[in-house]
Amino acid sequence: MAIELWTWDTPNGRKISVALEEMGLAYTVHPVDINKGEQFDPAFLAFSPNNRIPAIRDSEGPEGTPITVFESGAILIYLGAKSGKFWPSGLRAQVPVLEWLMWQMGGFGPMLGQVHHFLGVESEVDRRYGLARYQKETQRLYGVADRRLERVPYFAGEEVSIADFAILGWAWRHERHGISLADYPHVRRWYETMMARPATQRGFAVALR
Repeated sequence: MAIELWTWDTPNGRKISVALEEMGLAYTVHPVDINKGEQFDPAFLAFSPNNRIPAIRDSEGPEGTPITVFESGAILIYLGAKSGKFWPSGLRAQVPVLEWLMWQMGGFGPMLGQVHHFLGVESEVDRRYGLARYQKETQRLYGVADRRLERVPYFAGEEVSIADFAILGWAWRHERHGISLADYPHVRRWYETMMARPATQRGFAVALR
């Protein structure tokens, strides 16, 4: 049975479609139109209580029983453990994956999303402060990423991991949050390498709306 993915065409949604394609897991897409408020539908809230996409339902979960998972980071860990791909088996190897996954969930996403928000604010007075604050933090985070990728090919080390899928979902929108990858050459090398992967390309091409 295919995994059911409830999502929309957003950075967090693309994390999961890319991961599913990279892991070779069968899935079906259920678009949740966040522009129409479908994320507040009681049926969706029953398994995604924070009214956010994405969420999944796996009819062949642990011990062969169905399971639902919400929050994109939790979904990535679940899918990595289920497939045995992009999620190392040993605790020592898992630590850098978790570090960079949490870095994305806590900063390289929420802060960039604030840039997206303030770009849409009509009032110049209201927009100016928000953009100055969050674009500065966005630039700092890209700098953190660039220094990391100067040392290693991928965020967790020598191999692609679920942390790369998480971060890629947001780096995909770099132009929208005012970032030129020319200013971050190691991020650009990593980004171009990831986006050249056939499964990643399929993950970005699949219709999520």
